[in-house]
Amino acid sequence: MAGDKYSVLLPTYNEKDNLPIIVWLLCKYFHDSSFDYEIIVIDDGSPDGTLEVAKKLQEIYGENRIVLRPRAKKLGLGTAYIHGIKHATGNYIFIMDADLSHHPKFIPEFIKKQKEGNYDLVSGTRYIGSGGVYGWDLKRKVISRTANYITQILLRPRASDLTGSFRLYRKEVLQKLVEACVSKGYVFQMEIIVRARQFNYTIGEVPISFVDRLYGESKLGGSEIIGFVKGLLHLFVST
Repeated sequence: MAGDKYSVLLPTYNEKDNLPIIVWLLCKYFHDSSFDYEIIVIDDGSPDGTLEVAKKLQEIYGENRIVLRPRAKKLGLGTAYIHGIKHATGNYIFIMDADLSHHPKFIPEFIKKQKEGNYDLVSGTRYIGSGGVYGWDLKRKVISRTANYITQILLRPRASDLTGSFRLYRKEVLQKLVEACVSKGYVFQMEIIVRARQFNYTIGEVPISFVDRLYGESKLGGSEIIGFVKGLLHLFVST
């Protein structure tokens, strides 16, 4: 639809190697598809110089395309989205990871899917159609599948991939969902889908391939898994 604009929220922490590549790819796929867009980089005080890289990218691509909204320290994903939404000028919002595990080539497919079904949100899924995970060892694949399976049984969310974080939302829908969420970290993405079901929002799905991060350390460890289980049980009880 004419007049649609897409804001991409990119929370970053120590992503100086990945940021130039993800930004270049985002600009390429938006430009090739002729969609209006902006990329909002929300850096949480990265000590590796991510913000300096982001400033250089802003010089290259322009302030109307690269919007910098840094914060002093690491404050978590949920608050990063709240912070980003405040500054977003698009009527649609993409959320994705800045570590290249989500490929911007899927962006036109998300937009097409949203328009086809007039969906409130479109979620990338690793578990249907041509979706998949690359670069993970068996342990992480088993953890991810098991988490998803248990969640499906407990919460019946009407979506096949709950912990993925590559999604497209109507701006006002994301705003309402984020305000309703209480979880932090890994569980946050899942709670968003559960709340979407509560509010009767419509959900479309696009198969995506998830590739494990190229540079830097993965952020999923034992404490995240324990937090995930606790958060899942809390959601089961409270929704």
